[in-house]
Amino acid sequence: MRLFKKRPYISLQKVTNDSERAPFVPDGMFVKCPNCKQSIYSKDLGNERICPNCQYAFRISAQERLHLTIDEGTFQEWDEDIVSLDPLNFPGYDEKLKKAQINSGLREAVLTGRAKLNGVDLAIGIMDSNFIMGSMGQAVGEKVTRLFEKAAEKNLPVVLFTASGGARMQEGILSLMQMAKTSAAVKKHSDKGLFYLTILTDPTTGGVTASFAMQGDVILAEPGALIGFAGRRVIEQTIKESVPDDFQSAEKVMEHGFIDKIVPRTELKQVINKLLLMHVVSNSNF
Repeated sequence: MRLFKKRPYISLQKVTNDSERAPFVPDGMFVKCPNCKQSIYSKDLGNERICPNCQYAFRISAQERLHLTIDEGTFQEWDEDIVSLDPLNFPGYDEKLKKAQINSGLREAVLTGRAKLNGVDLAIGIMDSNFIMGSMGQAVGEKVTRLFEKAAEKNLPVVLFTASGGARMQEGILSLMQMAKTSAAVKKHSDKGLFYLTILTDPTTGGVTASFAMQGDVILAEPGALIGFAGRRVIEQTIKESVPDDFQSAEKVMEHGFIDKIVPRTELKQVINKLLLMHVVSNSNF
């Protein structure tokens, strides 16, 4: 007689791969704030994509900026057929352009056109840092120039959102020449007594800062945006000294008189509308 009987047990499959036990989190569900370093549920950023902890304004695409700014269904794109070439046969540049076009959904680093904001006609330009960090080459310079030329022809104000790492090195001196060309177009627009509003977003640097970004009749900026010409490392290597952490922040730049007002993203549309009403007589011939 057996005093002890073997109890039946349910067999369990041994998990050998640690990844099989890890929870699955879809890509893009959480993002890390560059400012406060907190992990944030993406939907908590809202349409304006603002950190709920520190109010940092995340970088957004030209399409997102357009949606936040203008009246729905009023945008008419200008010069969408203007794209960058490879004038210097720079190694890998063609592939970089194609990748940027796929990732950003744009053909170039700036989107230009005509639209309405609360019924007021305007010409609008939006630079996108997702396209080779919004760098300015021949195509960007040409599109910005034509933006001001067409606005002058149609007696429209210009609202321009800047976001750029500066001139595009793959086009060499040809990219630097865009500074003079765009500045001349801004001057002709101004000579007709037309209003030009610049909104500096993170980052606005290099040749864009040294030309049309700082030539607005009124210059606004988003909080915490990086605004400057040369980068921190270049400056420190040149002057052989360290610089303060905030020396190129929008707040510090405004202290020195280069910015008129810092406006949170949630208030930008309202402020732009007020400035347009103050400076522009609405044209009904849209």
